[in-house]
Amino acid sequence: MLTQNQFGQGRKLPENKKNLRWFVALSTLPLLGVVTAFGLVPQTDFDLASARVAIEEIALAKVADPAPASASYWRDERVQNGDTVAELMTRLNIEDTAASDYLRSAAEAVSFRKLPVGTEVQAETTTSGGLIALRYLNDNGTQVSIEKQGATFKTLALPAQLEKRLFVRTGEIKTNLYSATDEAGLPEAAANQLNELFSGDIDFHHDLRKGDKFTVVYEMTYSNGALLHIGRIQAAEFINQGHTYRAVYFQKDNQHGDYYTPDGKSVHKAFLRSPIAYSRVSSSFSLSRFHPILNKWRAHKGTDFAAPMGTKVKVTADGIVSVVGRQGGYGNVIMVSHQSRYTTVYGHLSRFAKGLHKGQHVEQGEVIGYVGMTGLATGPHLHYEFRVNGQQHDPLRVALPDAKPIDAADRAAFQPVANDLVARLNLLRNTNLAKLD
Repeated sequence: MLTQNQFGQGRKLPENKKNLRWFVALSTLPLLGVVTAFGLVPQTDFDLASARVAIEEIALAKVADPAPASASYWRDERVQNGDTVAELMTRLNIEDTAASDYLRSAAEAVSFRKLPVGTEVQAETTTSGGLIALRYLNDNGTQVSIEKQGATFKTLALPAQLEKRLFVRTGEIKTNLYSATDEAGLPEAAANQLNELFSGDIDFHHDLRKGDKFTVVYEMTYSNGALLHIGRIQAAEFINQGHTYRAVYFQKDNQHGDYYTPDGKSVHKAFLRSPIAYSRVSSSFSLSRFHPILNKWRAHKGTDFAAPMGTKVKVTADGIVSVVGRQGGYGNVIMVSHQSRYTTVYGHLSRFAKGLHKGQHVEQGEVIGYVGMTGLATGPHLHYEFRVNGQQHDPLRVALPDAKPIDAADRAAFQPVANDLVARLNLLRNTNLAKLD
């Protein structure tokens, strides 16, 4: 109410206040006029010096347009079974007629046309598929580089940069050896070595028990960063039915090396237990067995190893070939004499090793034939006999003679190597890791 009536109409101001308002209003007008005039006066009227703008053209150095970067791409592929040059080039994104002609016909590129299955090939190409460079490892580990030079190509062989790396695998037997090595990630080649290494002490067909353990230290050879091949086992331990077997590798010179126990005894027996890599025993040594073809009971004085047709058969000890040919129920058979009193027999073979002949000296582990089913056989398998002074014995049970221990002259060099490898095994003995690099 007060705010509305303070200056309400009908209220008369005193005369002296009315005169004061008129005075203020009249005195303000000149000031407003000055301000207005000041805002409108041109700058020149203040006699200020005019600004001079100097414009000068400066010649800049001409920058050449950058050349477009030539992009290139690397691609890796592995040779597959049945690959042709054209198919491999397609997977490598090579669309280059000149490169195709060179790879198909040039004598320098013959190794490319003969690459085995699984070989890794690296190709550098342009965005349009032109070949810049092609690289791969040949069979001896040398890196081959095929490079574009002008309008043609040139093949270069670069020295192999070999590197050896040690790997470790540990595993436990649940069913059989090869299931355990597969589960542990041990390569097949190393698993076969493990089998051979302890086959003189352990019958891998009958002696394995659930819970048996193994540790393997093995080497892998790389060339220019790519895996070249799986090398030999350097040290191994196998615990079978509570008994520990150990082996270390000792190379005394460039040509000679072998496996020994940590105290210098030879791990190898004079004979291998089995002439082929691990396989199923289809028929054991027996003095009375019903023959599946003759349909009568008779002695089976050998061991039959069931294996795929063509499986390699190795001689179990150093010796001299005494028989090679076809003989009665054995079919294609090889007989080898060892140390004058031992003979091994390999029957039902599909074929013999090339050039094998009577009187030839063979060394333990050498391939002498291939599994077949010739003679009296119902399926592919190897019939193997072990004879002592002409008498057959169970090859899986007979006591095998020991091989020669470490030479006394090599003992001083051997012991530090053995101690180092045994230390590695001791370090890993209690680990439960299935894979350890």
